[in-house]
Amino acid sequence: MTEVLLAARGVVKSYGNSPALRGVTVDVGEGEIVAVTGPSGCGKSTLLYCLSGIMRPDAGEISYRGARLDTRRESERSALRRGDFGVLFQFGQLVAELPAVDNVALPLLLRGTRRREARSAAMVWLDRLGVADVARDLPGEMSGGQAQRVALGRALVTEPHVLFADEPTGALDTLTGEAVLGHIVRVVREQGTAVVLVTHEATVAAHADREVALRDGMLDPTGLGFPMASPAAVGAGPAAAGPRHARTSGR
Repeated sequence: MTEVLLAARGVVKSYGNSPALRGVTVDVGEGEIVAVTGPSGCGKSTLLYCLSGIMRPDAGEISYRGARLDTRRESERSALRRGDFGVLFQFGQLVAELPAVDNVALPLLLRGTRRREARSAAMVWLDRLGVADVARDLPGEMSGGQAQRVALGRALVTEPHVLFADEPTGALDTLTGEAVLGHIVRVVREQGTAVVLVTHEATVAAHADREVALRDGMLDPTGLGFPMASPAAVGAGPAAAGPRHARTSGR
């Protein structure tokens, strides 16, 4: 059975009087790719933000490697996102004033790595992701697919244990999105990195080991929105069934 790496228990989160999560419980196992699916406004991104420590839940618990995450100070949670966690957003959110190589090196520099070593590691990742030729380009000089692969390099340069990807192909055309997704899956499989992948697209979710569907801030046992999902594939993760047995679709 795969060891649980990241866990949410009864997580509740609201924005003012508007509830976003209503008691969500889910596990993510070591090296497992979990797709969080559902329509816009169902709480997908909010769950990702809580799991990654970007937000604190109003109630419930988030734990990482068996220790509470949600009760840690902001500085401690930020440190995790510079090391153990990598985050990839829909629009990349690269620093506009920095060339690609420095954008990728940034998490290492913030961690205290020497500039030469950080840039060397960044170049390895740019080459690995097929965008070494844009190393000196600013984000505004790159195509959407190039910029997103640079952002992926930045998220993975610290070799994190968990990658959080929030609609990583949502701003890309179909072919470019498939290429970027292919890079994500290939690299995380090679490294054994766990992934929490937020998406509303069935074709993207199909690359995951398991799908967790949300509706109105709650787990939807029917496999909301994606007909190929089976009820057994939705809910708490490897503690219940193990990621390989709970797979809803192939890679």
